[in-house]
Amino acid sequence: MFVLVSGGSGSGKSEFAENMCISFKSYPMYYIATMQPFGSEALRRIKKHQKARNGKCFTTIEKYTDLKNISIKNPKTILLECMSNLLANEMFDNKGARENVYCDIMEGIENIIKISENTVVVTNDVFLDGINYGADTLKYMKLLGNINYNLAKIADEVIYITHSCATYYKKGKENC
Repeated sequence: MFVLVSGGSGSGKSEFAENMCISFKSYPMYYIATMQPFGSEALRRIKKHQKARNGKCFTTIEKYTDLKNISIKNPKTILLECMSNLLANEMFDNKGARENVYCDIMEGIENIIKISENTVVVTNDVFLDGINYGADTLKYMKLLGNINYNLAKIADEVIYITHSCATYYKKGKENC
């Protein structure tokens, strides 16, 4: 099963995704963490996420770029947290894919879907604030939109989280 979980910042999407992975009762479970520890705010968020998943039986793999070359032995469940960080890393980090970012990310997602029984990808909704951004940010937003769109097309379920409440936009193998 492949599930895409989206929502705004602080919506509860991470906790929802973690609990969904636990509900599969399919072990071992891996948590692919993509947030790089840049600055105090990033460190605070990382510690918050680590504390939230403490005792939930995840093996954490920190993978900031190059998802297509990840190697995990016999995973049953994989949670990727989160696509928006992975995309930013791939676009702006010196080790990132830069110009091949879309293809590299999609190849990485296809890889983890193939090797696991259950894959849950968390992504952010960054499109609703109405602020005008510079060219690099607009390029990032367009790529994230394209990635989210194509992940939703191949996902078995697409779920949007608002204030910890789930809205299912796709459940089972329905078409969007």
